[in-house]
Amino acid sequence: MGRRKLGFWRRFAVVLIKPVVTVWTRRTWLGAEELAREGGIIIVPNHLAPTDPIVSAHFIYDNGRWPQYLAKASLFRIPLMGAILHKVQQIPVERGSVEAARSLDRLIAALDAGGAVIIYPEGTITKEPQLWPMRGKTGAARLALATGAPVIPLAMWGPQLMADPRGGGVNLRPRRPVTVAAGAPVDLSRWAGAQPTREVLEEMTDQIMLAVRDLLAEIRGETPPPLWERPREDPRGEVGQPQGGTA
Repeated sequence: MGRRKLGFWRRFAVVLIKPVVTVWTRRTWLGAEELAREGGIIIVPNHLAPTDPIVSAHFIYDNGRWPQYLAKASLFRIPLMGAILHKVQQIPVERGSVEAARSLDRLIAALDAGGAVIIYPEGTITKEPQLWPMRGKTGAARLALATGAPVIPLAMWGPQLMADPRGGGVNLRPRRPVTVAAGAPVDLSRWAGAQPTREVLEEMTDQIMLAVRDLLAEIRGETPPPLWERPREDPRGEVGQPQGGTA
C-alpha cells in the first residue's frame, strides 16, 4: 500500500500505532500470500486479549491491506473520535433489526470497494480456559453468504503476553513474541446460494471457527479441543455451565 494512497488520517494512524507495536512485539508473520488476492475479503481472527486488534492490524497492514474493523456505532457519535474513525475507514455497527440491516449494507459496500473487513466471530475475548476459540456468532457467515467474498481465517498467539485477558494487567516489556497466521479461504461452497436460515448460518459459522481453531493449533503445536460452547444465560439471567462444542 503506497504511502501516498493512504491520505493524512490513515497515515497518522500508522505513525501513531505501528512504532509502538514494533517495539512491543517480536513478530512471526505467516500466510501473507492469503491477503494478496484481488477484491474484498472477510478476515476472521480469534480473540485472545485486548491487544490482539493492534497486532492483527499490524499484520494486515504489513501485508498490503488496510484493516477495516467493526466498531460500536456509539463510538462514532463521540466528538472527534467518531470523525477520526470515519476518516480511517472503520465501520459502525448498530443493534436492532433496521440498524443491523444498514450495518450489513455498509459491510457489503466496503467489500465491493475491495476492502479487508475484519470480524471477530466470537464477539468477545475467549472464555475457553486454555484460550482456544469458542463457537462464534453468525455475522461473518451472513456477510459471506450475502457477498460470496472469501473468508480468511486468522490465528494469533502471543497477544495474551502483552495484556493478560484474565485481568492480570498489561505487560509493557518489549519484544513480546507474537505469531499471526492467515490461512486459505474457508470452503463454504456447500452453502452457496442457500437461504440465510439460522441452521445454515450456524453450520457456516462452525466451519469458519474450526478453520481458525485448526490454524491456531498449528501455531501452538497442540491438539485442539472441540469448539467451546459459550456460557448461556438462563431465564433468571444467570450464566449456565459451558457445554461441549463441535468436534
